[in-house]
Amino acid sequence: MPTSESASPVPTTANGRTSEHNVDPMFLERWSPRAFTGESMPNADLMTILEAGGWAPSAFNGQPWRFVYAHRDTPDWDRLLDVLIPFNQTWVKSASVLVYLVSDRMRRVEGKPSAPNYSHSFDAGAAWANLALQTSLSGWAAHGMVGFDIPRSYEVLGVDEAEFRVEAAIAIGRAGDPGLLDEPLRSREVPSPRNPVSSFAFEGRLKA
Repeated sequence: MPTSESASPVPTTANGRTSEHNVDPMFLERWSPRAFTGESMPNADLMTILEAGGWAPSAFNGQPWRFVYAHRDTPDWDRLLDVLIPFNQTWVKSASVLVYLVSDRMRRVEGKPSAPNYSHSFDAGAAWANLALQTSLSGWAAHGMVGFDIPRSYEVLGVDEAEFRVEAAIAIGRAGDPGLLDEPLRSREVPSPRNPVSSFAFEGRLKA
């Protein structure tokens, strides 16, 4: 049972970062670089990563996530890359794969009329977390972003905005030498810290 006298937290240290409490090192090992080697990614590796995303939990097992992707040096690569804002194009161009995460706004059950799905973005976020962790475990790296032309993304991806939401873009590749980047990105190319649990977790009521 919880007590007023909690035990001292046991931190985890990995990847140059230290947690406040004991967590699996995989959470600290995962990070979002911008420097990529530009090497090709085997499609089997990508399918493993996308499948991990598909094992995320979702309301009523609705699985509202969709992934639209392109490998570099394929016909769709330039088209999807061009949707990003120019700043993000400068470093994503060296990634191996570019993925757009799309969520289905509707709950679809066979034999029943479709209805709005309140948790579609929440569930798609869970799929992104699974994808990001599997990417790291597979020896690759993923960097999610919302710096893209949102209105244009619907047209380029063939997405009906009335029924789907383009949530984010995700660059995947092998982490490279930070020297590949120009400043100020080069000096920022390190795993970032996190706020203490007390700043975002509250018992009973949210506190400002």
